[in-house]
Amino acid sequence: MSIMADKLVTIAEYMDSMQAEMARQVLEDFDIKAVVIDQNSVNICLAPTVMTAKLQVLESNADEAKQILEEQEQSYEPGDSAEFDELGGYEEPEE
Repeated sequence: MSIMADKLVTIAEYMDSMQAEMARQVLEDFDIKAVVIDQNSVNICLAPTVMTAKLQVLESNADEAKQILEEQEQSYEPGDSAEFDELGGYEEPEE
């Protein structure tokens, strides 16, 4: 019996690690485990670069996680709870 390991995939990239952490928490509220890979923390290059925080989930949860984030973005209106004030949407990573 062969069990294929589920790999982590990037479902969104954020310019701010705080936004990525808030999106991670939204997914956790829906019982989807997620991690944030903050490339800013490992940047040792002195040249100015654009760094992003990547939100990753198991590949088997990727479609559901994207849908949840899209629904949260669509239902967000300015003045809603402070939980989403910094969320501000996400971008799907370039392939």
